[in-house]
Amino acid sequence: MNAQFATTLLPLPAALQSASLPGPRHPARRRPGGGFAIHAKALARFNRLLGRLQHVPLEREQLVAAWRELLDRSSREHCTAGIEQRLQLAVAVERMIRDATWQAANEAIAPARVVVGYIHGKHELIPRQAARAGRLDDAIVVDAAWPQLGGEVDSYLDYCRLRAIEAEWRGCPVGQFTFTRADWQQARHAEASLLAHVRRVGQTSYLPAGTTALFRIR
Repeated sequence: MNAQFATTLLPLPAALQSASLPGPRHPARRRPGGGFAIHAKALARFNRLLGRLQHVPLEREQLVAAWRELLDRSSREHCTAGIEQRLQLAVAVERMIRDATWQAANEAIAPARVVVGYIHGKHELIPRQAARAGRLDDAIVVDAAWPQLGGEVDSYLDYCRLRAIEAEWRGCPVGQFTFTRADWQQARHAEASLLAHVRRVGQTSYLPAGTTALFRIR
């Protein structure tokens, strides 16, 4: 799996990046409004899942502050875009592990299953009906898994792109021909070589070095 990946994640609420926030802790259930509630047992279960993804645990105060950011008009737009982006990436993760023609890297399989399992599971941290924050917990899980998944998902999406091109060349739908990870790597290398050739041609000339005479096309 590639150590570097191309997808740039949009920001989530800034409160989620804080190591700690001031104020008293309340282990019991609190409902700040808008259908948003954090239960102590649910948070503990969620933090155990984050631990499986090598992510630091979150405090209840961070989540409440993040919810308030999502309600604030000045930060709502970019935070909501960050959540939507991660939900789309979760769809790509699920496609990747269910695509029998793609041999996912071994180290990506476990975190991918954690992401898909949480999103489709019944133990949600934040109720779906919570105003503005109903999918924030799903986005957090994707965010936590992304350091382990990012390179593989980007590779898979590029594989889908080249497989679609191959299908167009063949004049048949995707799935009616064999296109493996090795085929993708070969196609990717050929594409990179072609692009390098085009760049060289654009910077040089087919005429021999030192040729200055003009020629006409009749």
